[in-house]
Amino acid sequence: MNASLDIKRRYRTIWISDIHLGTRGCKADDLLDFLKDTECETLYLVGDIVDGWRLRRSWYWPQSHNDVVQKLLRKARKGTRVVFVPGNHDEFARDYHGLLFGDIEVLTTVVHKTADGRQLLVLHGDAFDGVVKYAKWLAHLGDSAYTLALSLNHWLNVVRRAMGFPYWSLSAYLKHKVKNAVQYMASFEEAMADEARRHGADGVVCGHIHHAEKREVNGILYCNDGDWVESCTALVEGFDGALEIIRWLEVEGNTCEYSSSRMPGSLKSTASSAPSIP
Repeated sequence: MNASLDIKRRYRTIWISDIHLGTRGCKADDLLDFLKDTECETLYLVGDIVDGWRLRRSWYWPQSHNDVVQKLLRKARKGTRVVFVPGNHDEFARDYHGLLFGDIEVLTTVVHKTADGRQLLVLHGDAFDGVVKYAKWLAHLGDSAYTLALSLNHWLNVVRRAMGFPYWSLSAYLKHKVKNAVQYMASFEEAMADEARRHGADGVVCGHIHHAEKREVNGILYCNDGDWVESCTALVEGFDGALEIIRWLEVEGNTCEYSSSRMPGSLKSTASSAPSIP
C-alpha cells in the first residue's frame, strides 16, 4: 500500500470502470492500492468490472481479483453506497436491474447529483458504440487485436523498467495516433453528450473506451473515468462538487504499475477504438 491507513484520500464520490477482472491485463493490485487509500460516500462501478467475454473462453481468476471483489463488498458493508452499472463485458448483470447483491445496487443507468447541484447521467456507454451494438462478432475480432497490443505493451514495459524508464502505454499511444480512433472517440463523446441532454442532465459519466477525459462537449460536461487495464484512472468528486480525474500510476509513491500484468499470454478482452472495439 502507498500510504498510511490513517491518511486516506477522501472524496464525496468516486467513479471507476473497465477493470476487466478475469483477464491478465487487469491491474488488480494497483486497484486494491487505490481502494485502500481512498474513501467516499458513493462509489460507482461504471461497467466492465468482470470480463464475462474472456471468462467464457478461458478461466483466469487469481487471488488478487478475488481480493478486489471482497474489498468492494467490504466497502458496501461499512456504509459506502456502491452502485454497479453493468457494461457490455458484464452485460449478464443487466438482468438484475434494481436488485441488491451484497449491499451493492445494480442499476443500468443512474443520475448522480453533485454537491453543487449538477445532474450527471451515469452509464457505461456501449449502447452508443455502433459496432458493439450491431456487429458483436466484429467487436470480438477487435478484442483479439487489442489483446495482442496489450501483450506487446507488457513486454515493452518490462524492458523499460529494467532500463529505469517509467511506465508507458503502447496501446494508448497507438489509439491516439490512429486517425480512425480519434474520430471514433470524438463521435462517442458527442453521442454521450446528446444522451445526457436527452435526459435533461448537465453532464454524463461513462467508461467503455478506456480513455479518461473531462471536458465540455456542446454545452454538456463529458466525463470518462478511464480504465484499470492501461491507465489506472478514476473520476472523483470533492465535497464542493468539483470533479477531477485521478491518474493513479502518476500519484507520487505508487510503484505497482506492473503488478497484475506480470504473466505473459492473452490479456484483457476489450478495445477502445475503431476498428478495435470495446
